[in-house]
Amino acid sequence: MRITQLSRKNIQALTPYQSARRLGGKGDIWLNANEYPLSPDFDLQHRTFNRYPEAQPEALVQAYANYAKVQPENVIVTRGGDESIELIIRAFCENDDAVLYCPPTYGMYAVSAETCGIACKTVPLTEEFQLNLPEIERQLTGVKVVFVCSPNNPTGTLLKRSDLTKLLQITAGKAIVVVDEAYIEFCPESTMATELATYPHLAIVRTLSKAFALAGLRCGFTLANKALIDVLQKVIAPYPIPVPVSDIAVQALSEQGLSQMQANVSEVITQRQWLIEQLKTLPQVEHIFDSNANYLLVKFTDGQKVFQHLWDQGIILRNQHTALGLANCIRLTIGTAAENQRVINAIQHI
Repeated sequence: MRITQLSRKNIQALTPYQSARRLGGKGDIWLNANEYPLSPDFDLQHRTFNRYPEAQPEALVQAYANYAKVQPENVIVTRGGDESIELIIRAFCENDDAVLYCPPTYGMYAVSAETCGIACKTVPLTEEFQLNLPEIERQLTGVKVVFVCSPNNPTGTLLKRSDLTKLLQITAGKAIVVVDEAYIEFCPESTMATELATYPHLAIVRTLSKAFALAGLRCGFTLANKALIDVLQKVIAPYPIPVPVSDIAVQALSEQGLSQMQANVSEVITQRQWLIEQLKTLPQVEHIFDSNANYLLVKFTDGQKVFQHLWDQGIILRNQHTALGLANCIRLTIGTAAENQRVINAIQHI
C-alpha cells in the first residue's frame, strides 16, 4: 500500500498553497512574496536555549499590545499570520461547518480549511474588489468563520470600513469574522482594532513579515476579545514562539524598531509611487490597480509574456493569471530603487 493512501482523503485531494519559495525560480530580484527588500539588523540578547520558552512571552505580548493600542489580554502570539488562520478554524469549526472567503484573495484561507476537512464557501469580490454583502448574507447558513483581507492580497484594495461594520453586524451570534491586516502598517488609520470592544466575534490577524521586514522570523499575532483569545489558547501548541523569535520581535517593537518600521513604510510608499509613474508610460501596461500595501497589481496586454520574460532574466514576480478575475495580471512587490528600475528596464525591452 502506498503511504499516500493512508493519508486522510481530503489531504490526498488537497492542492497545497503555492508559496513564493515553493514556486521556486532562479532569480537575483525577488519581488513575488511582498517582503521588504532589506533585512533589519538585530542581535540576539537572550541565549537561554536550554529552556523551553514561555507559552506566550510576556514581554512580546505587552510590546505588541502597546503597539496595537489594546490590552495584553487581547493578544495571542503565533507562528506568522498563517498559524492564526488555522488556529481559528481548528478552534471554532465542527465537521459540518464551513468557512467563507471572498476571492481573489489570500489562498491560505481555503488551504487551511481544506486541511482541517472544513467546507469552503466563496463569494467573489465585486468588480471594484469590494465585499458583496447581500450575497455574503445569503450564504451565511452553516458558516462559522468569515475571512476577509484588508488591504486585500493580491489586489491591494482597502475594504470599505462601512462594509466591514455591516459584515460584523450580520454575522453577530453566528460566525467569527477574521480581518486579515497583514499590510495594515501601510494604512494604519484603517485598522479594525478600534472595533474590538464593540464586536466580540471580531478577530484581527497581524504579522511582522511585511512592514517590519521580518518575514524570516515567522511571528504573527491575533487581536481579539479575551473570550476569543482564551479559546485560541486552548488549541495553540505549548511552546509556539522560539526564544530567538521573541527576542528579536521585542526589539522590533521597541521605540527604535518602530521608527525603523515607519521608515520602511515611507520608503515603500515613495518607491510605489515612482513605480506607478513609470508603469504608466509602458505600452504593455493595460491597468494599474490602486494599492494600499507594499505591492502593485498590474494588468498587462499579455501578462504571461511579461511574467516569463522577467522570470528568464531572474526577476521573479507573482503571476496572478489564474486567479478569479485577474487574467493577465501580475503582482509586483515594491523593491529597492535599483530593483524597481530593473523591472521597468526589462519590460521596456520586451
